[in-house]
Amino acid sequence: METGVTHSSPATAHPGKWIARHAVSLYPILVIAALAVFFTLQNPYFMTFDNIMNIGRQSSVLLLVALAGTMVIMIGSIDLSVGSAVTLAGIVTALMIDDFGPVAAVAAGIGTGLIVGFVNGVILISLKVPSFLVTLGTLSILSGIANMICGGSSIMFMDMGLTDFVNAELIPGIPNIILLALAAAAVLSFVAFNTVLGRYLFAIGGGEIVAANSGVPVERYKVFAFMLSGALCGLSGVLLTAQVGAGTPAAGANMLLDSIAAIVMGGTSLSGGVGGPHRTILGVLVIAILSNGMDVTEVSSFTQEVIKGLVIILAVASTMDRRKYAFIK
Repeated sequence: METGVTHSSPATAHPGKWIARHAVSLYPILVIAALAVFFTLQNPYFMTFDNIMNIGRQSSVLLLVALAGTMVIMIGSIDLSVGSAVTLAGIVTALMIDDFGPVAAVAAGIGTGLIVGFVNGVILISLKVPSFLVTLGTLSILSGIANMICGGSSIMFMDMGLTDFVNAELIPGIPNIILLALAAAAVLSFVAFNTVLGRYLFAIGGGEIVAANSGVPVERYKVFAFMLSGALCGLSGVLLTAQVGAGTPAAGANMLLDSIAAIVMGGTSLSGGVGGPHRTILGVLVIAILSNGMDVTEVSSFTQEVIKGLVIILAVASTMDRRKYAFIK
């Protein structure tokens, strides 16, 4: 029997509410589409397959670094040492590869990042120093160690096995480095939303005191977050070194700014508890497309820095949860 009552989905009945609820996710998608159209109109080469693969190559290492930063920002902390950790891991990889082989070099590079993350986490919880200050200090320390090891010069190596693998194509037309970065993003997204580790990281970011009162071992999982960040930075250093065929002392110099921009543009709040790796993927696409598009349209490097800075300010303003602050400093 027909009742004359029409049932509709929440999205259909209240489209305004649905859009408001999903605005953070929709925003980077709309930005990506707008940038793609704009840069294609400026230069048709932008939308060619070759340039799309260039964007993928350029953004693969950035994606890993941004994922590293995401895991720490999820708990309401921040890791400013990611760029220096990438550099140090890359230098260690380059030093190891000829004498010990690619496998040992990869393990050493990732292990270097893991140790860096562990040290950051332990200092954070033992000295009760804000993560901003801890990682600001280790940023300088790691950069200094990397330059001491390499003497301020690039370290070349002869064994090209790892380089050949990273730049090869298991899937025709798609470099392996892109596949590796996407695989890491998929694993991190699964961890964030389907494991105890991910749930606890979100809980800590959502409210540390509440999480502690609920039985979450907050300090332990803070260290885990920094260790995961460090391991991803180590992998980033390995892949970057393999990609260019050398370990360079400036490898991670620009990673920090771009990774933070990508994280907040994707919708992961700097106040913690909101977002995740899946959103960081979108944020990295925004930054990668913006950077590549400005290169293709010959925007000066100085202007690019200004634009990226503005992007960070706008993204932070739109994603920060002001309810977690009694006042804004």
